Amino acid sequence: MIGRLNHVAIAVSDLEAATRTYRDTLGARVSAPLSLPDHGVVTVFVELPNTKIELLAPLGEESPIAKFLARNPDGGIHHLCYEVDDILAARDRLAGEGARVLGNGEPKIGAHGKPVLFLHPKDFCGTLVELEEA
Repeated sequence: MIGRLNHVAIAVSDLEAATRTYRDTLGARVSAPLSLPDHGVVTVFVELPNTKIELLAPLGEESPIAKFLARNPDGGIHHLCYEVDDILAARDRLAGEGARVLGNGEPKIGAHGKPVLFLHPKDFCGTLVELEEA
C-alpha cells in the first residue's frame, strides 16, 4: 500500500539556523520557508537525490511542533511521510485494521499541495506517520 518515502520531518526551534546548516554546511539545496497555518507550522524542504528532509518550526503557541519542542528542546525527528496512490482508500483500509487517524480523519492539504493524513505513533512502532497522496 505505501509507496516511496517522501520525506523525513525534523522539528527545529530555529528554522533559519537549521536552514543554514543544511544549505551552507552540508551544501544542500533548500526551499524558501512556507507557512502552513492549517497545520500550525513553517516548513522548509531540503532536496536530496532520493527524498527530502522537511524542517518544521512552530507557527504559534498551539502548534503541534511547539508541543513537540517543549518535550524535546533540541528538536529531532518528528515524522516519516510515505506516498500512497489513494489517500481515502489507504485511510479506510488502515482504519479497518485498527490504525488511528489523527484529527477528524479527513485529509488536509499539505506543503506539496496534496492531501495528507497523520497516523497515531502508537500504532506504528512509536513513529508518527504522514500519508501523502502521490
